[in-house]
Amino acid sequence: MTSSAPLLVDSHCHLDRLDLTSHGGSLDAALAAARERGVGHFLCIGVSADNARTVRELADRYPDVDCSVGIHPLDVAPEGAPTLEWLLSELNHPRVVAIGETGLDYHYEPETAEIQKASFALHLEAATITGKPVIVHTRAAQADTLALLREAALPQGGVLHCFTEDWPMAKAALDLGFYISLSGIVTFRNAEALREVARQVPADRLLVETDSPYLAPIPYRGKPNLPQYVYEVAAFLADLRGEAFEAFATQTTANFRRLFPLARA
Repeated sequence: MTSSAPLLVDSHCHLDRLDLTSHGGSLDAALAAARERGVGHFLCIGVSADNARTVRELADRYPDVDCSVGIHPLDVAPEGAPTLEWLLSELNHPRVVAIGETGLDYHYEPETAEIQKASFALHLEAATITGKPVIVHTRAAQADTLALLREAALPQGGVLHCFTEDWPMAKAALDLGFYISLSGIVTFRNAEALREVARQVPADRLLVETDSPYLAPIPYRGKPNLPQYVYEVAAFLADLRGEAFEAFATQTTANFRRLFPLARA
């Protein structure tokens, strides 16, 4: 079942990296397909200095797309984090509604932990200055992620995106005012621990995302992910939590609007 009524937000997607083969190479067509499935808004995520301009241009082009700007922890240059001046300049745009994605990833690059922490702290400082929420990537770095978030004490909070950690990590983030966003990973056969987290997150603190082009949900696992598949993520979670789909979709969209008040969703 699909819906043409705009109910959903894809709260985290990489529109500049999509595999558009199934849509004839057209981003317009890919977004239209998502809209046909009830997706009314898209947050296009910045991950590097190189794509900051690209995501802003996409947000300028489409009225239902906003963007964020930041440096992914695995994209931090060996010489260190960008300057605060650079980040504040990039954030000074009406369509840039959030900071990130930033954070820590010790799963893939534990050897760059110190550089990652410096970059994360810089993004959190920018969040303090601008008041914009932070989009956090965290993997195998629970203690340091939470320590830096506690030190920053951001009143506007942010979101732990594509969450894959345990309930104590989720609970600690929720206690700091953060939201939890779930992707297609929650549908994977081996993700029962994550499903238990999904059952416990309060309804008013949950977001849904694709993280496309990565991590397509079942039944598309192994194929390029697309924003239209946020429907599968939301439908799965609504069923898992014993909630009606429309009520769940409406709630997660309201959550998005609350967390990202500058977005036009």
